[in-house]
Amino acid sequence: MSAREADRLVSRLERSALRFCLAAAAVALGVRRGCADVALGILGGGALIGVSYWAIKRGVDGVLALFPAAGAALAGGAGGAPARRPGPAAWAPILVRFAGRYALLAVIAYVMIARFRLHPVGLVIGVSSVLVAASIEAVRSLSPPAGAGRGSPNPPR
Repeated sequence: MSAREADRLVSRLERSALRFCLAAAAVALGVRRGCADVALGILGGGALIGVSYWAIKRGVDGVLALFPAAGAALAGGAGGAPARRPGPAAWAPILVRFAGRYALLAVIAYVMIARFRLHPVGLVIGVSSVLVAASIEAVRSLSPPAGAGRGSPNPPR
C-alpha cells in the first residue's frame, strides 16, 4: 500500500467514524423521543476517541520525524543511507508530549463522566465509532471492486 492509498484510507476512516457518531446520536435522539442524554453521551464519546486518535497520530508523526529515511521510504521515495539512531535527547520531547496528550485525555474523560454526567452507554457507543468505521472498511475491502462481477470485461486476477 502506498502512502497516498494509506492517506485515503485514513481519511475514509475519519469520515466514517464521524458519520457514525452523528447518525447514532440522531437515532438515539429519536429512540429516546427527544431526551438528549444518550445522544450527548455518543457525541462526547466521539469527541473522546477523536482526541485519542489525535494523540496517537501526533505521536506517530513525531516518531517518524526522528527517522527521515523511514518517512521517505513510507512516502514511496528511496530509502537512501540507513538512518542513525536518535539519542534520548531526541526522544524526550516526544515522550513528554505523548504523555501530556494522554493526561489531557484522562482529564476530558473524567469531566465527561463525573462532571457532565454523560450517559455511559452513549459514551461507549461514541468511543466505538472508530471500531465501526474500521469494520466498515474491512467489509469494503473484502467485497470485489465495482464492475468486477460476472460478465465484466476485466475479471479479477
